[in-house]
Amino acid sequence: MPGEMAHHPQQRQFNPYSENGGTILAIAGRDFAVIAGDTRQTEGYSIQTRYAPKVFTLTDKAVLAVNGFAADGNMFVKKVKQRLEWYRHAHAKDMPLRAIARLIQTMLYAQRFFPYYVYNILGGIEDDGTGAVYSFDPVGSYEREACRAAGAASSLVQPFLDNQIYFKNQKAAPGSAHPTHLPLSTVIALVTDSFTSATERHIEVGDGLEMYIVLASGSSGQGLEGVKGLRELSTKGEAERVFVIRRDLKKD
Repeated sequence: MPGEMAHHPQQRQFNPYSENGGTILAIAGRDFAVIAGDTRQTEGYSIQTRYAPKVFTLTDKAVLAVNGFAADGNMFVKKVKQRLEWYRHAHAKDMPLRAIARLIQTMLYAQRFFPYYVYNILGGIEDDGTGAVYSFDPVGSYEREACRAAGAASSLVQPFLDNQIYFKNQKAAPGSAHPTHLPLSTVIALVTDSFTSATERHIEVGDGLEMYIVLASGSSGQGLEGVKGLRELSTKGEAERVFVIRRDLKKD
């Protein structure tokens, strides 16, 4: 009866978030950091656009990758860049990488009751010249790591990185030890293999790959020779250098 239906409670929900697919990862080396992401943006099984960048340069030493809800990610990157610009005007220098990590933590935690639905991975060069990667959850918890993946294919990519970077489930040959840091050429190959594999298994990942490489001041850049799609973004030859590699990700 219509009268009886009127007495039943009605539930209304408001969900401002969406999951827009894609995958990001970062790997820290001895004097470099590699930060990468694909360019596909999806909603469910629908591809919204084939070029939606997920990796952004913040300074000559820092690159930020964002993944999750694309609108929140774009707004968060815009706000981080604004805060870094204020710092640059106030102090006449760029904010150090470790301080940028703490800034991002503070900004995310300040929004914890209505959080940015974004997983952030920050990569770059510390003041001592070493490569570093910081990973964040949406409410600001973070840690420094050697490698981290996030996004739709993270359940595939992270175990692969654990095996290849941390050498988990690998036993060193007698009388030898696993290397502490891998060379840049090996890391570039690992990143490429990670996204090629993810593209074959996830509709949310694909179209294009953007791989940013930050080199410490004085680094020779060995391993970049002959790399296809390589372009340098930095203009200061004596300081840290930033390169980007852009490639297509196509399924066979």
